[in-house]
Order: sequence, then C-alpha cells, then structure tokens
Amino acid sequence: MQSLTIRAAKTSDIPLVRELILALAEYEKLAHVFELTETQLREALFGERPSAECLIALVENEPAGFALFFTNFSTFLGRPGLYLEDLFVKPHLRGKGIGKALLRSLAGIAVSRNYGRMEWAVLDWNTPSIEFYKSLGACALQEWTVFRMDEDAIQEMAA
Repeated sequence: MQSLTIRAAKTSDIPLVRELILALAEYEKLAHVFELTETQLREALFGERPSAECLIALVENEPAGFALFFTNFSTFLGRPGLYLEDLFVKPHLRGKGIGKALLRSLAGIAVSRNYGRMEWAVLDWNTPSIEFYKSLGACALQEWTVFRMDEDAIQEMAA
C-alpha cells in the first residue's frame, strides 16, 4: 500500500474532521440528524475541557479516514477504557488496511494508558463493519441493549 500515516488531529484539521463526520453520517443514512458545527467540534477536541480525541489517517498525504474516541470508565474493572465513537474510511480507500491501522493505533493508546477495554457500537445493518470487527477479534455483546435519551428527554428528566 501507499504511504499511510496515522496522527492526532490538529486544530487546523477541524474542517476536515467535520467533513469526514458528515460523510459518515451520510453513509449511515443519518445525515438528517447531523448538526455538528466547526465551533462545537473545536471545543470538544481542543477546548478548555476536551471531551474527545481524534486520529486522522492519511494516504500519500490525502485524508483517508478518522477515528474519534473518548475515555469511559468500568466500575467493575476499576479502570478507564476507550470508547470509539466513530471510525470512518473513505469508500474508495476501504479494504487497504486503513481501518485496521486506525484500530491498531487506538489499541496502542489503550495499552499506553492502561485502559481495560475498547468498546464501540455499530449499526445492526452494517454487515461489512461487523464482519471486519469480528475478524480483528472483537465480539458483539448480544446481552446488552443500548439506551439513549435525546435532549428533550434529558430536559424533561431534569425538570
């Protein structure tokens, strides 16, 4: 494969990362709920209290994909973990080891920080991704159901 570089995102990458996240939303058929602004992304990644981190994959200096992640915590393990929010490789560059390289970089971060787990969610219809993750040794947690409260539900609960 051509030259592949994985590096941490920089503030100058904000427009690129937003563009890649939008491409992911389109792939997942969720562009209709996409609201992320560059200002929000800058605050999340580089603000006073960053809530996430991002890796960028480049092939021959062409942006190829990204991984956005944050720290979670397992009370049972008593250790933090890495939660992968988004992993995306541009369609024309898939199958070249870029996704695996991003996951390998994330695993390296998890090891260096003594994290106990890496976790993520995948849409149930996304068979190519599910098979890819299984091929790397990840397993689906069939006994868990993901729950979510949207902003309206949070406001109502807090009232």
